[in-house]
Amino acid sequence: MIYEVIVAGKTHRLELEATASGGWQCRLDGQTVEIDALIPRRDVLSLLVNGRSYEVKREKTATDLHMWVGSSRFAVELRDPRSLRSRLHAAANDKGPKKIVAPMPGRIVRVLVEEGSEVLAGQGLVVVEAMKMQNEIKSPKKGIVKKISATVGAAVNPGDVLGIVE
Repeated sequence: MIYEVIVAGKTHRLELEATASGGWQCRLDGQTVEIDALIPRRDVLSLLVNGRSYEVKREKTATDLHMWVGSSRFAVELRDPRSLRSRLHAAANDKGPKKIVAPMPGRIVRVLVEEGSEVLAGQGLVVVEAMKMQNEIKSPKKGIVKKISATVGAAVNPGDVLGIVE
């Protein structure tokens, strides 16, 4: 698989190939990189890169993709040969209600919208504080907020439903 990965505005070529032993052979910008990868839970990747350990967390909204490496956040764009098909598939799935879920454990510090409000794709709905950082959870689509189950001060776990946009 060959990907074009844009991190903070800089483009990289990433080539990944599964090995017979179940691992991955990786070339980044033409250089071989030794990696071992494990997905311990949804949207989290545990990497061993050239002997160093990293935990990478994915934060995806309708308009943005960010990767967290430790406490550093990076804006990321990923392109692959199937991207047009992926975008068309995502657009087709934009109909119907969408659940807003907590991407990580934390605490609700602000609710930015009320039930019945009209929202745009990418508009902030709820702010969750995790690891002393505030993360704005955004709407995956344009629509109306049908339900907000998040309350200020409440603890949340990954996957907890914070609201529904229809």
